[in-house]
Amino acid sequence: MKPTRARFGILMLISLATLINYLDRSVMGVAKPELVAELQITPEVMGLIFSAFSWTYALAQIPGGFVIDRLGTRLTYALSLGLWSLATAVHGFMTSVGGLVSARLALGIAEAPCFPANSRVLSTWFPQQERAKATGVYTVGEYIGLGFLIPVLAWIMGTFGWRSLFWIVGGIGVIFAFVFHAIYRDPAESTKANQAERDLIAAGGGFSAGTPSLPFSWSRVRRLVTTRQIAGASIGQFCSNSTLVFFLTWFPSYLAEERGMNFIKSGFMVSLPYLGASLGVMIGGIASDWLIKRTGSPSIGRKAPIIVGLLLCAAMISANFLESNAAVIAIMSVAFFGQGLAGLGWTLLSDVAPKEMMGLTGGLFNFFTNLAGIVTPLVVGFVVGATGSFYGALAYIGALGLVGALAYLFLLGPVERVTID
Repeated sequence: MKPTRARFGILMLISLATLINYLDRSVMGVAKPELVAELQITPEVMGLIFSAFSWTYALAQIPGGFVIDRLGTRLTYALSLGLWSLATAVHGFMTSVGGLVSARLALGIAEAPCFPANSRVLSTWFPQQERAKATGVYTVGEYIGLGFLIPVLAWIMGTFGWRSLFWIVGGIGVIFAFVFHAIYRDPAESTKANQAERDLIAAGGGFSAGTPSLPFSWSRVRRLVTTRQIAGASIGQFCSNSTLVFFLTWFPSYLAEERGMNFIKSGFMVSLPYLGASLGVMIGGIASDWLIKRTGSPSIGRKAPIIVGLLLCAAMISANFLESNAAVIAIMSVAFFGQGLAGLGWTLLSDVAPKEMMGLTGGLFNFFTNLAGIVTPLVVGFVVGATGSFYGALAYIGALGLVGALAYLFLLGPVERVTID
């Protein structure tokens, strides 16, 4: 019997959810110029508002991962999607810094289960040799949506005001939460997948969603975070995520304030870095799976694209020495392309996380990597506020790219599944 291809329908579902996820968390970067003008917000305070999302997002990762292990992917994901979309819409009603911070805190809590759930979906629905490409497909939603939609969002803001951005994007997410709950099923429950497809997934290292999960204990958490595979990947992903956070928060301001670029007039040009990241994600996934088939080594296949990507992230610092806006866009496209390559960290995690603690491991991984969401906006905000320039901010992001490459090279070790007694 020929295997069905139901897993690719599931992949499209989480790709759309991921696109909405990143639109919701990054729409404030587009709204910032009008928002700042209306509410008279300084760069330091804006850094605080950007950062607030990740305070609760990071802290909710461990409980969020545990909830996924207990309640399952379908219910957890649908609830998370609906709640984070409501939190996004609430931003549009805020009239003070305190209100915006509160809305960001709520958004962070609600979005926490998304990426641990994505990792669980990949490990449940895809054999190992397809996971990198699958990660590339759903992760590309983070970037392609932003790349194509930034000029559209800028037009909406210019026509209807910054508050409309949050209402429109939030409303779309609430509707999609019901769609997700209606469609998603695990392989064993799916009417779209035949037994041949389930056997294909199992033979390739996919695990059943019915795999018993181990009870939560802090000793198991400690065991996870001191395992070199998870520690090395977490440090590397923190560094990669710092580049991503910069592009989701301060990059539109960098173009507008430091480089004097207008989103609507510049049009496609300001979208190029985001499209570069999309290309990086896809190439990284294809190259990773090809390297595994060619060498038989998951360590080479998973680590090599990530290390190259982190080194390209470090190239961002050269933008400080360029006068041409076109040259700056080119180097930023290279750096964001590198961040796209490094997005394979979630694929690597699905290869090394214990089967009995997939949700918790994903939550821990996302906690450490999303500390970048707390640190980066604050560092950039204070640097810009103190110096009136992005020079130091770009140097900081570039240095982290080098640190991340070193973590993957020397700390992470072999890519193999961790076992928990």
